[in-house]
Amino acid sequence: MFRRWYQPNGYRHVLAVGLPLVVSFGTTSLIHFTDRVFLANYSMDAIAAALPAGIASFLSLCFFMGVVGYVNVFVAQYVGAGAPERVGASLWQGIYFSLASGLFLAALYLVAEPLFRFAGHDPEVMRLEVVYFRILTLGAGTVVLATTLSCFYSGRGLTRPVMLINLIGAGLNIPLDYLLINGVGPFPEMGIAGAAVATVISQVVLVALFGLAVFRKRNDHAFAVRRAWAWDSALMRRMLRYGLPGGVQLFLDILVFTFFVFMVGRLGRAELAATNIVIAINTLSFMPMVGMSVAVSTLVGQAIGAGKPSGGVRATTSTLHIALVYMGLVALAFVFLPRELLSFFYTDGASAAAQSRMVELGVELLRFVAVYSMFDAMVLVYVGSLKGAGDIYFVMWSMALICLGLVIAPLLVGVEVLGLGLYFIWGCVTLYVVVLGLVLRWRYSRGLWKKMRVIEAAPRRR
Repeated sequence: MFRRWYQPNGYRHVLAVGLPLVVSFGTTSLIHFTDRVFLANYSMDAIAAALPAGIASFLSLCFFMGVVGYVNVFVAQYVGAGAPERVGASLWQGIYFSLASGLFLAALYLVAEPLFRFAGHDPEVMRLEVVYFRILTLGAGTVVLATTLSCFYSGRGLTRPVMLINLIGAGLNIPLDYLLINGVGPFPEMGIAGAAVATVISQVVLVALFGLAVFRKRNDHAFAVRRAWAWDSALMRRMLRYGLPGGVQLFLDILVFTFFVFMVGRLGRAELAATNIVIAINTLSFMPMVGMSVAVSTLVGQAIGAGKPSGGVRATTSTLHIALVYMGLVALAFVFLPRELLSFFYTDGASAAAQSRMVELGVELLRFVAVYSMFDAMVLVYVGSLKGAGDIYFVMWSMALICLGLVIAPLLVGVEVLGLGLYFIWGCVTLYVVVLGLVLRWRYSRGLWKKMRVIEAAPRRR
């Protein structure tokens, strides 16, 4: 253990790359968490509407985020292979894809009403869902573009700039939330619409800051970030070859929880509100580990690009140890401190009976989260590792089959036909995470990923 601390791709190296990303993704969690806290204190209908609409919005853009997220792997492998001039070309292909995706996402404004009418939620909750979803989708293209630009740094293992820019975004979003939701001073009281507007404004600021940081003369000299702006058909095809399965993989991952939340919404307001709150708490603990997933993807990508897969093995093992320790502590908090965690979400104006019902459900649901937390850590680490090498097709297909067999089909039959309730729904999601973690562990242990790479066999070198 002590030797691993100082080795290349050991604990210290992984933490140096991963901790800034943990903070970056933690700020995203913090933004969503504070959204939920402010909205829970604003009204029960607002908190009930926030997660279905927010997760539906994220589902609509996560495919595009998954595609451009593969820019990170291309940057990592080109850096590992000693071809830094190809970094700028990779970045620009991601930018072109991001701009096109922004137009598509904005057009989803038109499908908001039929989408949430189909969900069958309470009419007032549905109205708020439509408002929240429409504003978020209008600004969703900025999320994709910010993801692309951040890959210039994260793919090179330089993650502090990503952290600092995301901290600025969170620092802007949180006070805007408070001002626009509640109508403080000269700001209008916008309720759930204010939370969405605050999110979009902070994303626009993120894009501007990333643009200023990336497109500097020094970066152009080293990585051709200005000069390599031309459309590169061969590189775009290669990027889509791996990025599209990556987008499908992320889409399926979020689809599971979107479908799950929509099915919970059919059971009643208390069940939906409790589920939303528990997922908000879980997200606060889970999203930082997404940063470690990106970190191990970067380190594995650099090792594969350099022709040294053993370095990828060391990075994966080190990251897994860190993730399991962290998620183990989180699971203990969910088991032993559930009421303290739920106390952040007490809703003004709700009856004592409704409040008590929501808390009791939340305590039970946090136990489900505690059960699957360790397996969630395995999923994140192995997805990052396999993705960094280019083994994304297996990840996509395994996730699709497990999602269909353990979540979508059982919930349709169990809830719609057999009338099973909240604990059955959460049990299916827990089983999904456990099985997926074990399957990805098996795939990683076979070692086929060690012979893969996403960049051309002999990239142009300086």
